[in-house]
Amino acid sequence: MAEISSITPGFDMSPVAAGFVGAAVLVISVSVTVFIWTCCHHRAQKKLKNPPYKFIHMLKGISIYPESLTNKKKTVNIRRDKPPPESDPAHNTLMGNHGELGLMSSEKGPNGLATATCTDQLPVHSSYGDEFSPGQSLTSSGSKSSSPSSPDADTTLGTLSLSVDYNFPKKALVVTIQEAHGLPVMDEHSQCSDPFIKMTILPDKKHRVKTRVLRKTLDPVFDETFTFYGIPYSQLQDLVLHFLVLSFDRFSRDDVIGEVLVPLAGVDPSTGKVQITRDIIKRNFQKCMSRGELQVSLSYHPVAQRMTVVVLKAKHLPRMDITGLSDPYVKVNVYYSRKRIAKKKTHVKKCTLNPVFNESFIYDIPTDLLPDISIEFLVIDFDRTVKNQVIGRVILGAHSVTANGVEHWREVCENPRKPVAKWHCLSEY
Repeated sequence: MAEISSITPGFDMSPVAAGFVGAAVLVISVSVTVFIWTCCHHRAQKKLKNPPYKFIHMLKGISIYPESLTNKKKTVNIRRDKPPPESDPAHNTLMGNHGELGLMSSEKGPNGLATATCTDQLPVHSSYGDEFSPGQSLTSSGSKSSSPSSPDADTTLGTLSLSVDYNFPKKALVVTIQEAHGLPVMDEHSQCSDPFIKMTILPDKKHRVKTRVLRKTLDPVFDETFTFYGIPYSQLQDLVLHFLVLSFDRFSRDDVIGEVLVPLAGVDPSTGKVQITRDIIKRNFQKCMSRGELQVSLSYHPVAQRMTVVVLKAKHLPRMDITGLSDPYVKVNVYYSRKRIAKKKTHVKKCTLNPVFNESFIYDIPTDLLPDISIEFLVIDFDRTVKNQVIGRVILGAHSVTANGVEHWREVCENPRKPVAKWHCLSEY
């Protein structure tokens, strides 16, 4: 009878090692499966998304997009002889914090309200500061002087062509900025301009968009369409389209060519696209004979050698914006012997002619130098598109030019530690 021999496996593996190997294979398999599923899910989501829109702006939950890049209304190659568009000009930066040079603290003003406070230590020396007197001070927020390239009143500023349409299913206003003709020369060196257009919907100023810059042309063809969602058709009659035509300047502020106002009260886009051509007119800043009043409070502490300046409020300011309102703020300049030694500014108060600031600033001033100190208050209208405009100013101290200003400063010096608040009429800057 044949003998049966035992058969042994070719390799030995303990149950623990086999368990680890099985677990590793299982983890790798699950990871690969999850990765493949995630990739497929993302690819499917991309296919289900809306057509590609180029994002422009979003403000208070209202999205603004141009038309789809594949829309037939959009012309990709407008003119072959035109140079490629350059990058958009940079926006004017917003004002900085009013506590640029000081330490923020909390203090109560003369009316008992909490006020934002800035504390400054002023190294007052005769050789310190800017060589400008309050009467000749040139601040960064001053009025923009007319440049040689600025268009005159008699110069033809050209025309602007646009179209207005309304998308009822999406409740969206569609504005197409088509082209401009006959723009004036803003660059004397190249005898040309670099135009672009900023658009705003009035009176709320909620929507702000702009076109690209077209280089070296007096007849730019923009052909850019902007869609403003969330505007009911019933509100169109109350809206005004404001177009500001500018020439881009790389080394200074952009030059304002003019503006175009299109009230939608006489436009009916319900039957289709409405073509509009308007003359570009010179920008008009509304000015009033009365510049308004400013209330400020001053108090001097001889022991601490500290001057507290509180900008309280203003009233009856002139209308500087086309909406009939202003965006005022106050800039405070401190001068010693006709040299500026400190500057501060308050926050901007939007859309008001009677702003309430309640912001205080503290300066360390030695008692023996007090007779040579002057404080200048500049009330300025903030504007995003062009240079900020000075509404008026008040000067208190050694260089005060009004009887009320002289009397206010005298009361402050004769009544230490007592806040003295007065109204002052704004004078021309």
